[in-house]
Amino acid sequence: MAATEPLLTLRGVTKSYDGWSKALDDVSLSVARGEFVSIIGSSGAGKSTLLRCVNRLIDPTMGTVTFDGEDVTCVRGRKLRQARRRIAMVFQHYNLVYRATAIENVLQGRLGYKSAPAGMLGLFSEEEKRRAFEILDQVGLADFAYTRADQLSGGQKQRVGIARALVQDPLLMLADEPIASLDPRSSRTVMEHLRWAADELGVACLVNLHQVDYAREFSDRIVALKEGRLVFDGAPESLDADAIADIYGADPEAPDQAVRPAAASCAPEGVAA
Repeated sequence: MAATEPLLTLRGVTKSYDGWSKALDDVSLSVARGEFVSIIGSSGAGKSTLLRCVNRLIDPTMGTVTFDGEDVTCVRGRKLRQARRRIAMVFQHYNLVYRATAIENVLQGRLGYKSAPAGMLGLFSEEEKRRAFEILDQVGLADFAYTRADQLSGGQKQRVGIARALVQDPLLMLADEPIASLDPRSSRTVMEHLRWAADELGVACLVNLHQVDYAREFSDRIVALKEGRLVFDGAPESLDADAIADIYGADPEAPDQAVRPAAASCAPEGVAA
């Protein structure tokens, strides 16, 4: 009875911003429902580009992206909005409205379900408000519901971002360097909440990380990119020193903790930063 079809499948995904160099080069991978997959690699390896191809913030130059059984590579308008409802995003720099409270930021995760007028007026149902409070409590921020986002710590801001993502009722959560700006204690807390979302809520997580030790500890699977190409896809215990040396080479950005044991698509709409 268990579903065998992956939730997300990328086949031959390639992205070029300038027509000749490739930010992604023929990347194929799949993610199962509820699976926690970390993507590692040096800066510029293509990690952020990959995530943005998944939620169609940018269009692949070639290849296909299939999500929940539907090819979303070329969808536009209403169908794209519907797909994005179930693909949540957690950002490195939070992307919060700093003059708004934590609960107001969380409720923004419901905007994909609203008409434009309802969204502009902030018309949320009592059930949506109840669910937003519930999720804030689950990420340990119930006492900060009415605190302005600019008064929260970095780790708290990121947990608001996770709550905002979860209130979408996503099938897939994309996290782009979610702990890059955080101290070790806050980083662990954020990773624990992402892992909880996968284990308890069945949300698949695709997480870009520089911290290889966290990738080893929290992931079901690790994927590595190097110069836009997929060079590793395997279990955390398979990521040994030789594999890390191949992924990072002599890259000075490779984290010290990394060596511890432990079909053609549509034409691009535009260029993303």
